[in-house]
Amino acid sequence: MMVDIGATAKGGPVVDVSPEKDDNNGGFASGGWKSEDGRLSCGYSSFRGKRATMEDFYDIKTSKVDGQTVCLFGIFDGHGGSRAAEFLKKHLFENLMKHPEFPTNAKLAISETYQQTDMDFLDSEKDTFRDDGSTASTAVLVGNHLYVANVGDSRTIISKGGKAIALSEDHKPNRTDERKRIESAGGVVMWAGTWRVGGVLAMSRAFGNRMLKQFVVAEPEIQDQEIDEELELLVLASDGLWDVVPNEDAISLAQAEEEPEAAARKLTETAFTRGSADNITCIVVKFHHKKVEPEGSQQG
Repeated sequence: MMVDIGATAKGGPVVDVSPEKDDNNGGFASGGWKSEDGRLSCGYSSFRGKRATMEDFYDIKTSKVDGQTVCLFGIFDGHGGSRAAEFLKKHLFENLMKHPEFPTNAKLAISETYQQTDMDFLDSEKDTFRDDGSTASTAVLVGNHLYVANVGDSRTIISKGGKAIALSEDHKPNRTDERKRIESAGGVVMWAGTWRVGGVLAMSRAFGNRMLKQFVVAEPEIQDQEIDEELELLVLASDGLWDVVPNEDAISLAQAEEEPEAAARKLTETAFTRGSADNITCIVVKFHHKKVEPEGSQQG
C-alpha cells in the first residue's frame, strides 16, 4: 500500500492511508487500516461494476492537528466524467486541513472548504468545454467528535446501539426543501425518467456542473455526533450501493464481518449481486471502545 506523508500548517504529518491509484484494470480496489491507538479500524472497497468507466473516488487520511488526532473519510461520485471527483480526492481534505478555523470551528471550516473547493474546481475547468460534477459525502473525526458533511446523493450512516441512523439526507430535486430552493433561484425541476434539475441532473447539489451552478450548489448539510460507547459503525458509500441496499441491510452486513475491509468488500459485492448498474464504492469504519494495544506498539 502506498502511504503519502505531507505537512500541514498546524503541525502533524498527513498520512494518506488509501492507495494513490485504483486498480482500474480489474475495476476493483480494496484495503484496510487501523489507528495507532487501536480506537478505530477502517476498510474500503471500490468496484467499477457494470459501468465502462470508473467515476467514483475515495480518500482516507489521518493527522494530528493542534495535538488532536484527526481522521478524514470521503466518497466522491463523479458524473459527466471523473475530473470533479478526482479533484475532490486531491484537494478537499488538503484544503480543510489548511482552513484557519479547523478544527476549532469544524462546521464552519467544512462548509467554507466545500464551497471554496467547488469554486477552485470550476476555475480550473474554465477553459474547457467539459461540465463534470461530483457528489461528496465525508466524515471527519476530531478527537471524540464526528462531523458528517454531504453534497449530492452519496450517503453516510452509522450504527448506534445496533440501529441504523442516516447522518446525511440525499440531495434529490424532488425533496420539498430542495425543489423550493431551486425554484426560488429561477430553476425548474422536471420528470425525465427521474426527477431532474432542468431536466438534466438527478441531484440537487453537486460540485462542478457549471451550467446549472445557480441551482446546483456545493453547500454541504452537516451533522455532528459525540462518539460514545453506543457508536459501533460508520458506513460511507456512493449511490451505487444505496440504490439497492437499504441502510439497515448495510449495517447488518457490515456487522457480520470481523474486519472492516471484509465488510466493505461484502457490501460492494452485495450491491453488484442485487443488480446495481453503477460504480460501487464504500468505506466502513469500526469503533473499538475497549482499549486495544496495537501490535508492536511503542511507548514514547
